Amino acid sequence: MSQFSSGSSRTVAVIGAGPYGLSVAAHLRATGLAVRAFGDPMYSWRDTMPVGMNLKSTPDASNISAPTAGYGLDDYCRANGETAPTGHDRVPVELFVRYGQWFQQQAVPFLESERVLSVRQNLGGGFRLELEGGEAFDAAAVVVASGLTGFAHIPGMLRTVLGADGPSPDGPLSHTSQHRDMAALAGRSVIVVGAGQSALEGAALLHEAGAQVELVARTPRVRFGAAPAYGLRWQPESPMGAAWSLWTMARYPQSFRTLPVQARLQLVKRVLGPSGAWWLRARADGVFPVHTGQSLRGIRCEGDKVVLITEDHDSHATREHTADHVLSATGYRVDLSAVPFLAPELRGRIARVGGFPELDAGMAASVPGLWFTGLPAAASFGPFMRFVCGTDFASTRIAEAVRARLA
Repeated sequence: MSQFSSGSSRTVAVIGAGPYGLSVAAHLRATGLAVRAFGDPMYSWRDTMPVGMNLKSTPDASNISAPTAGYGLDDYCRANGETAPTGHDRVPVELFVRYGQWFQQQAVPFLESERVLSVRQNLGGGFRLELEGGEAFDAAAVVVASGLTGFAHIPGMLRTVLGADGPSPDGPLSHTSQHRDMAALAGRSVIVVGAGQSALEGAALLHEAGAQVELVARTPRVRFGAAPAYGLRWQPESPMGAAWSLWTMARYPQSFRTLPVQARLQLVKRVLGPSGAWWLRARADGVFPVHTGQSLRGIRCEGDKVVLITEDHDSHATREHTADHVLSATGYRVDLSAVPFLAPELRGRIARVGGFPELDAGMAASVPGLWFTGLPAAASFGPFMRFVCGTDFASTRIAEAVRARLA
């Protein structure tokens, strides 16, 4: 039988335990508010990122924000006898997961691993949350920090070969988020669709694991970031590279909201768009076949093989690519209908812009008491909300806004 507790009318619920969820929970608790945080710490990073992956950001842009000093990546390394990456060193995903779990233990020890099944808006204000274990409680505010969960994007053209079970590593097609270990595809032929970091690094990991790889991309060419240049340069450094545009968006995310809606959506799509980190060039450029300037025109299964049909942008010639498996490295797309715990009637009240929730200056949605952080905030505060370095701005801003609302 379900247990029901009234909870506190001033309770703040944080849903999600990745970098953004852990960070905002720590900042909220530091304000003196009653906070309940839910999630499996670092789940997406631990279980949906491939072994051997490296973060695209530099070490100093990979710190999870806390309300006080002492919780950075280098602090974790010192406390646990690990060598801290510096400068332009790569940050292995395994190291980052250990750091995030340590951050949770140190800064968010009150995290509850129970899953939130439902969030509904109360008639008198606030929200009613139902947990997997049967408990239900009221919260005055809810912060959605569920990360990439539910947002994996596979183009409709590719979905035509999927059965009732959907994408699967054991079927003809899967998404990169479904592969913890690319070595599971060793010895097989794989077509990777995409041109971004996950596509290029996924293809490199597959090749290094012994798979036969070819990459198909819509972009006219595969792009890699510029290698770090030391000394004087005419463009300032940002957490994601040297460029005035990147520096501006990283330093003034609050100004991003003042831009016209279409400009914001285009910037979120194009800035830090499909490209690989500079250190990937040696592992991908010229290492396996790459077909650029290709549009998807069809896909079909022939026995135990899958055939991908593309059309060249310039010659309009069609080509068939045959392999054992197709890996869709086509990123993530915000779709609030894919957030399973938001009740349909609550979801329908959230104003949106291009699929993203429209957020005010305090990162609150149009539904009073509801906040979003991380990727869903990118259309309001810029593409840096897609990266760990955005936790400082987002968590500080949300903590201030929630405290002011509940004061």
